[in-house]
Amino acid sequence: MSEDRNVKLPKKTCTIEKLVTIPADVEKVLSGKKTQTRRNGRYADIGETMWLDEQEFVVHSIYKQKLGELSDEDAKQEGYANLEDYKNAILSIHPNMPWVPQMQVCVHEYKRVNE
Repeated sequence: MSEDRNVKLPKKTCTIEKLVTIPADVEKVLSGKKTQTRRNGRYADIGETMWLDEQEFVVHSIYKQKLGELSDEDAKQEGYANLEDYKNAILSIHPNMPWVPQMQVCVHEYKRVNE
């Protein structure tokens, strides 16, 4: 993985409440199968918390990554079996969006508080 975690992050473009909203994704986070969310913008600050089903999660890392750099392991952290499954899910949510390998996204990594 070649993302540079020292690159200056963009300003927040949304709020943490919008980071994980799809019910299936919420369930994956609650079960521990999803520990990362990639977004086109930055939705949180490091140390910021989100609540899902009365459980608190803290964002502990945020960094940029190109779509072309994603691996099967990254897809597993997103709650999918492999990169192809993740890619298909993203493109089904955003049907007119092309998968552009050079496109940069913000990776938000989080964990349950008191784990």
